[in-house]
Amino acid sequence: MDIMMPPGAATRRLRAAAFTDRTLLARASLDAVRKLNPARLVRNPVIFVTEVVAILATLLAALAAGRGEAWSFQAGIAAWLWLTVLFATFAEALAEGRGRAQAESLRQARGDARAKLLARPDDRALWQPRGATELKPGDLVLVEAGDIIPSDGEIVEGIASVNEAAVTGESAPVIREAGGDRSAVTGGTLVVSDWLVVRITAAPGSTFLDRMITLVEGAARQKTPNEIALDILLAGMTIIFLITVASLVGLASWNGTPPSVPVLAALLVTLIPTTIGGLLSAIGIAGMDRLVRFNVLATSGRAVEAAGDVDVLLLDKTGTITFGNRQAAAFVPAPGVTERELVEAAVLASLGDETPEGRSVLVLARERYRMAAPAVPAGARVVPFTAQTRLSGLDLPGGQYRKGAVDSLARSLDATVPPALAEAVDRIARQGATPLAVSKDGRVLGAIELKDIVKPGIRDRFAELRRMGIRSVMVTGDNRLTAAAIAAEAGVDDFLVEATPEQKLGYIRTAQTEGRLVAMAGDGTNDAPALAQADVGLAMQTGTQAAREAGNMVDLDSDPTKLIEVVEIGKQLLITRGALTTFSVANDVAKYFAILPAIFVASYPELGTLNVMRLTSPESAILSAVIFNALIIVALVPLALRGVRYAPAGAAALLRRNLLIYGLGGVVAPFIGIKFIDLLLNLFGMA
Repeated sequence: MDIMMPPGAATRRLRAAAFTDRTLLARASLDAVRKLNPARLVRNPVIFVTEVVAILATLLAALAAGRGEAWSFQAGIAAWLWLTVLFATFAEALAEGRGRAQAESLRQARGDARAKLLARPDDRALWQPRGATELKPGDLVLVEAGDIIPSDGEIVEGIASVNEAAVTGESAPVIREAGGDRSAVTGGTLVVSDWLVVRITAAPGSTFLDRMITLVEGAARQKTPNEIALDILLAGMTIIFLITVASLVGLASWNGTPPSVPVLAALLVTLIPTTIGGLLSAIGIAGMDRLVRFNVLATSGRAVEAAGDVDVLLLDKTGTITFGNRQAAAFVPAPGVTERELVEAAVLASLGDETPEGRSVLVLARERYRMAAPAVPAGARVVPFTAQTRLSGLDLPGGQYRKGAVDSLARSLDATVPPALAEAVDRIARQGATPLAVSKDGRVLGAIELKDIVKPGIRDRFAELRRMGIRSVMVTGDNRLTAAAIAAEAGVDDFLVEATPEQKLGYIRTAQTEGRLVAMAGDGTNDAPALAQADVGLAMQTGTQAAREAGNMVDLDSDPTKLIEVVEIGKQLLITRGALTTFSVANDVAKYFAILPAIFVASYPELGTLNVMRLTSPESAILSAVIFNALIIVALVPLALRGVRYAPAGAAALLRRNLLIYGLGGVVAPFIGIKFIDLLLNLFGMA
């Protein structure tokens, strides 16, 4: 089987080569020409008006040439108006082309995978070859080292290292095993070691890779409310400038020196907001493309934009704020017992405990005390942990060791906990942790503190959210005491305890009635109602089908903290749109000083004082402004696709930055650019 480059690597390559890949640029250029169809372009009112004006200028230049009149100046204006339209459609086509290129890399990763269909689930030696597209839900397949997992499924047996670069872009393999929350596997990923028996859960054509291809291929999306509002603003500005230009024509005609139609066409196009009009679609498409690079699939553009306006963020405690299971954090010896004696007893008593909590005791003893778990000696009896007894242990000829819940251990030994140790146990419980008692030969030696371990760096991330103006809410099924301790350590703003699906849903609805936008991350069926109600619902790939269908985003990495990156991408989308809108509007101000004096100086000589650029001639001024108007769109395409870098700041600070950088830049750039083009035109005798 031909193994292609993982999509994650291909995506990173596309990111770096978006403007140098000849195939990508060639296809975008052809698509830009196809987009000149007025029926398609009418959805972008600013560029549609520019195309209409370009058609008019072309016809007038052709008529002038047919009559033997001077036509080169009119033809130059018409040509650059067409280039303005083409550059605008090219920006959108390039953004869409990157999505199609990503889809192609995903198809290559999926390839013509073959499967080993098991005849009997209990016999891995009996399998039949099958094509991946022939598999149906419920089929059991064997996947061994070096095999591509043929389709989405659930591990029913085995443990293996899996390279998930095909969906996550990360080359470091992860462990996948039967049972628990790491048992889901995705078609197209590679088994690096060992073997797995996988039950297929996805029908042909409905795998995650198939849905990902569908989502990124055309970059088709509905316009978001903010984008529609901006379209209305741009259309309004276009109408205003149409009226303004018509008024200027009437005024100049009354004075006896009406400007020519091509000159008026140039005036209109350079004054209407063509820059943001040409880049608006590219900005929106690039926002969804940026999410895909983070391995998040958005089913709607509205969700991406809503993420930028989120001000309440709900996250599950377990697996998001803390690691998935409680872990041993400390050993507390009883009076008269050394810490090493307690640790040795705890290790022996934990040999029969296969729960994550039990294994964490062995990990803590090894890492903190360099005490490795010994092999079970011959003749020893292992007492396995059960939910009924809540105990585990080991019986040796030299002693009996037990570990378990404090009340269960005391009851089984018919013993009392020393007062000093009982006080320590109460303290552990008051802090929201879980105490376990350890005994040897009926004597209680001490306690183990089990606690939810807050993920490293999570407190800083919540502080960053706070700077972004987002309120973080921890959702947990724990009691208030435990929740308060974890919330204080993690630094969240609020917490919801003993949360039921109804309570989560009610919390979100209440926040929304207060005018807030709410985001939530979840993976369980009990999260589905809240995911559906939230403005941004991020479902985990390893979650249930109900959760994935309820959310409007799916995280292929199954990392709930990814919601923070999603919010940043949404804000980056809004900030990019605002920055380029500021630049576009400021850009028009400078062009007034190039176009207006040049057009009307003959009628109103006083306007000559506004010719601060000292442009060579009216014709040179007009043509220089039209050329600059077209080229600035090309210059800003990389920024539109990459996005303006986001840094947490308040609205006032963002406004100041936009005005200082993009507002001032939008005023200064045309003065420099138009003057430079004017010098070039005159140097080559073109105006």
